[in-house]
Amino acid sequence: MQVSTTFIEGLLVIQPKIFQDARGYFYEPYNKKAFAEVGIPEDFVQDNQSFSQKGVLRGMHLQNPPHAQAKLLRVLQGSILDVAVDIRKASPTYGKYYSIELSAENKTQFYVPKGFAHGFLTLEDNTILLYKCSDFYNKASEESIVWNDPDIAIPWNIAQPILSEKDLNGKKLKEFKSQF
Repeated sequence: MQVSTTFIEGLLVIQPKIFQDARGYFYEPYNKKAFAEVGIPEDFVQDNQSFSQKGVLRGMHLQNPPHAQAKLLRVLQGSILDVAVDIRKASPTYGKYYSIELSAENKTQFYVPKGFAHGFLTLEDNTILLYKCSDFYNKASEESIVWNDPDIAIPWNIAQPILSEKDLNGKKLKEFKSQF
C-alpha cells in the first residue's frame, strides 16, 4: 500500500495495492500489522456502514474524549467528498479542513485520527461508505459542527444538500469548545 501525508498532521491517504486480472480484483483493505507499520496503530472496535443518495451531507461529526474516535474510511459503491476539520486546540492547523474524493473506483482510503470533526457529501446515488472506528459510539460524547460554517468555509459545491436535523443545528467553530 502507498500512504501519503496531507498538510494537516495526522491525516493519511491510503492507496491499497490492487491485484487485478480478467477475473476481477483482489486487495486487502485492512491489515492491522501493515497499518501499524505505517503509523496507524489503532485498535478498531466497530465498523459503520452508511447508504446515501446523491446530495446527502452528513457532518461535521465528532465524539469527545474519553470516547473519541479515529476512523478509517472507504467507499464500497459510488463516491463521496470526504472532509476532516482539525479541532485540536494546540494544532497549527486548528479550524482548517482537508477534503478528498473517495470512490469505489479509486479505492482510496482516508485515515482520520482523534481530534477531527468528520463529514461527507455523497456525489452519486446509492453510495455505500464503510468505516472503522477506534471506539464505540457514545451518544453523550457526540457533538457536531455545522456543515456550512463560514469560518471553516468548506467548498461543498452544493446549494441545498439533504441534511438531518442534527446536522442543521451543529455549532459554529467559534462557539465550539474543543476537548482535544
